[in-house]
Amino acid sequence: MKRSARSATESIAYRIVPADPQAHLFEVELTIAEPAAQGQPLSLPAWIPGSYMIREFARHIVRIEARDARGALRIDKLDKHTWRTAPARGALVVSYTVYAWDLSVRAAHLDATHGFFNATSVCLRVVGSEALPCTIDLEPPPASVARDWKVATTLPEAGARRGGFGRYRAADYDALADHPVEMGRFVSVAFEAAGATHEIVVTGRSDVDLDRLARDLQPVCAAQAALFEPGTGRAPFDRYLFLTTAVGDGYGGLEHRDSTALLCGRNDLPWPGMAESNDGYRTFLGLASHEYFHAWHVKRIKPAAFVPYDFEREAYTRLLWIFEGFTSYYDDLMLLRAGAISRADYLKMLARTVSLVQRAPGRTVQSVADSSFDAWIKYYRQDENSPNTVVSYYAKGSLVALAIDLAVRAKTGGRASLDDAMRLMWERYGRDFYAPGGGASAAQRGLPENGFPALLREATGVALDAALARWVDGTAELPLAKLLAPFGVTLAFAPADKAPTLGVRTSARGAEVSIATAYSGGAAHRAGLSAGDVLVACDGLRVDEKALKTLLSRRRAGDTVAVHAFRRDELMRFDVVLDAPAATEASLTASTADNALRRGWLGDAAGSVTPSAKTGSKRGTTAGTTAGTPAAAARRAARAR
Repeated sequence: MKRSARSATESIAYRIVPADPQAHLFEVELTIAEPAAQGQPLSLPAWIPGSYMIREFARHIVRIEARDARGALRIDKLDKHTWRTAPARGALVVSYTVYAWDLSVRAAHLDATHGFFNATSVCLRVVGSEALPCTIDLEPPPASVARDWKVATTLPEAGARRGGFGRYRAADYDALADHPVEMGRFVSVAFEAAGATHEIVVTGRSDVDLDRLARDLQPVCAAQAALFEPGTGRAPFDRYLFLTTAVGDGYGGLEHRDSTALLCGRNDLPWPGMAESNDGYRTFLGLASHEYFHAWHVKRIKPAAFVPYDFEREAYTRLLWIFEGFTSYYDDLMLLRAGAISRADYLKMLARTVSLVQRAPGRTVQSVADSSFDAWIKYYRQDENSPNTVVSYYAKGSLVALAIDLAVRAKTGGRASLDDAMRLMWERYGRDFYAPGGGASAAQRGLPENGFPALLREATGVALDAALARWVDGTAELPLAKLLAPFGVTLAFAPADKAPTLGVRTSARGAEVSIATAYSGGAAHRAGLSAGDVLVACDGLRVDEKALKTLLSRRRAGDTVAVHAFRRDELMRFDVVLDAPAATEASLTASTADNALRRGWLGDAAGSVTPSAKTGSKRGTTAGTTAGTPAAAARRAARAR
């Protein structure tokens, strides 16, 4: 039977209530107008796109019930995230409670200060009806908790009330999952860029200078739109939202089709009177730039393996080095093009990424293609041995993008670049992705696993197939020094410290220092020390982190030190022959001579640039409040979510 427009719109309806913020409980009511005749299966996603790990969000459902017009219905759990109701007569109503205490960009969080959720954590999928439109009613918390909360989301309104509470709509479940919701007391500022309204929402106690933030992000957004649409400079949306939670110490971001959820340290935000950008603020701008770039690259240009998303199981692709790595290359490059950082700043940031990759022995063990494929079990589930076996498709992927860009620019005399490949991917796979009817054939609905080398040839006229095989599918060192030379940029490596090394990464807790990783082939590894060993003494002297550093500074490579350590509850002795420090710390130096290739790549400005674009920003008026205790920070270089 063909549904009417009205019944199709309202055939699936969610109602979400922050019912008990102190207990971190959302109450959800799902109404299905026409449930499956044999009983309706329901499922909560096992993961969220952009964070490639099985999260099993269904573990946070603490109660679930079903009813129809006759009363209560039986509901059976079929597996870890799937239920089936008994056949319903007429509309089916499913009520359930979700525990929300994950202060991250991936899931859901609720307390007396705010609520945040991704639909993948709170909205059950109506299996078999994922393509149908749905509505979502957002209710305020009890008046005893707050009367002044408001809502921030890019879900299309369908009857929202004052403060943003009320009804919203989504074209299908995939769209619903791509529009996170923030509710609470927050401050905000809006600006115009790329033909769209952008709004920055900041939740959490901070003294953020919203006008400075808007001024600095506006040219970054405009520069990214101009990359993909040089003719019009228009973004593929009418409104974009930066949902930012400021905490004491935190870092992370998750992309959505016209918004992003960001987690940052409050001291990384600009404050009134801040004269110059510091490392923390540049880190935040880089994070915002990274997630904004994803609005084109991964949310619209997708790997074919993500079309459509399979929310129940892993979606394997060997292309995350393109989708996350290229984004990690362009995020800082866009800050430079927008004037948010200087050329010197950019080269320092690029050198830090080179150093990060160079320090990890895993770069000689795992290729970025394999890292992409195994993200589900390795990159997002790291242990003490991961630095020895895993390479970051974010960090090394960004260096592969750099290598491609430099090689194409050099071979064409600056007439072509990686920008051309990005634009061709956009034209072929991204621009019409969410257009009615798709606008593209099935074969064009995502980048094929082996499609990039040919696309690069088509876009630039440069064939790098053999080089890509080495850089992407192999583990050979990237020839960055050779590639940078025609641009008048010198790459050099030096040890981070003059002192000899144990070949370990340590962690400290109070006065106790332990081995977090024993690097493969290093001094500690050869002597038999292992991750988890607690270092007690070296050469008969008790050590903490500071004492260990002092002792090593007084030794030479080749010296033997007697290390006493506890492994579990057993005291052991190890004779360690110290190594010379490895030359892993990169520096990039640009020549003073004019260089046309470098100008094409990095622009003309060699000195500091202070953004000063006027945006006509409009500030919100509600004061921020405490956001809760963050998880351990995942710092900028890793780009992990």
